[in-house]
Amino acid sequence: MADNKKINVGGQAVIEGVMMRSPDAVAIAVRRPDGKIALKKHDYKGFTKRYKFFNLPFIRGGVILIESMVWGIKALNFSSEIAMQEENSKKEKSKGSSSLMLAFTVLFAFAAGIGLFFFVPLLIAEATGVQSGVAFNLIDGAARLLIFLAYLGLISLWKEIKRIFEYHGAEHKSIFAYENALPLTVESAKPFKTFHPRCGTSFLLIVVIVSVVVFTFFGRPHTIADRLIRFLAIPVIGGISYEITRLSGSKYGKKLAGFLTAPGLWLQRITTKEPDDSQLETAIAALKCSLNIEQDDNPDIVVVE
Repeated sequence: MADNKKINVGGQAVIEGVMMRSPDAVAIAVRRPDGKIALKKHDYKGFTKRYKFFNLPFIRGGVILIESMVWGIKALNFSSEIAMQEENSKKEKSKGSSSLMLAFTVLFAFAAGIGLFFFVPLLIAEATGVQSGVAFNLIDGAARLLIFLAYLGLISLWKEIKRIFEYHGAEHKSIFAYENALPLTVESAKPFKTFHPRCGTSFLLIVVIVSVVVFTFFGRPHTIADRLIRFLAIPVIGGISYEITRLSGSKYGKKLAGFLTAPGLWLQRITTKEPDDSQLETAIAALKCSLNIEQDDNPDIVVVE
């Protein structure tokens, strides 16, 4: 997500924590019920770094998208494990079970989102009776965009999801501090906005827009196989969207960047919230760990092997 001194850093909010990814490592920091930060690091080089084929244009985007999904699920599992490990009383057991249930609910919401974004729009387009392939896919795309916006708006009303969005804001603030070569402290990160131009939310919006263009070439689906082919095209759409995002961040894509990031920044008013100091501290711990920066002997950090 961020680019400083030729080092790319990506972040992702999880339940009561943040996952940060650098070219050589993935770090997950989770706030435990007792207030301490559980920190776990994985030395990891992505497929695009290990294999030249997977780093080819239009292929690397799909690979990175799949890797992000896998690491996101691992981060959710780690968050739930930490909550369960802290069960020392009936009250804490209830809290741990709630966190575990939340993890499963978020995963279910993700699966449901795939169905909503790629199959429900098809049903809506088919209900119109339109036979033209172009018109059909335009209706399909418009329905997908409206469902996407409604989906984000609805889940943002959920208290637990709001906490995740606050960690999302903490992730952005800490990366802004890093990009501006400031000390990685709560005080340095706090003044920055929660909106980041290269956020995953902006990427998802580009994916929705690109899908409209790509599916236009598929024509009007008539069989189950036609619908499955659309689903299998998701990595291709992700690859194209990644290249557009990459171009928008280059010196040759300044105008394109302004056009593409504006809707994404607006959308982040939903997907990011102002974090508190403890959430910023958690995000900074994950960022430092992913970059192999010393944690300054913070007594509140517990390293998990």
